[in-house]
Amino acid sequence: VQLQASGGGLVQAGGSLRLSCATSGRTFSNYGMAWFRQAPGKEREFVARIQWNTGFTYYSASVEGRFTASRDNAKNTMYLQMNSLKPEDTAVYYCAARYLDAGSWDSWGRGTQVTVSS
Repeated sequence: VQLQASGGGLVQAGGSLRLSCATSGRTFSNYGMAWFRQAPGKEREFVARIQWNTGFTYYSASVEGRFTASRDNAKNTMYLQMNSLKPEDTAVYYCAARYLDAGSWDSWGRGTQVTVSS
């Protein structure tokens, strides 16, 4: 499956952004989906994921309660609504996929830059 993230930008602290991850090439509904991010000088870290079959969502502690992951299987797209943004949320955000939520995240899109100013 091919992935393309979009929706990043520059926002002030406390603001909101919505990222999108458009997919193509395979049956989207069969894929678990996730968001990761990588800040300058840091390793890539998990942000959120949404299960392929139940739609259950899981979040890192740092974004729990502020970010919401969702998916629209009819549009083959996953979203990340980010509210109450903080400067420490500044990073390149990547979407990833894995078939039936098994194994490693083996499909990745190009990232989209999110910059939160203080």
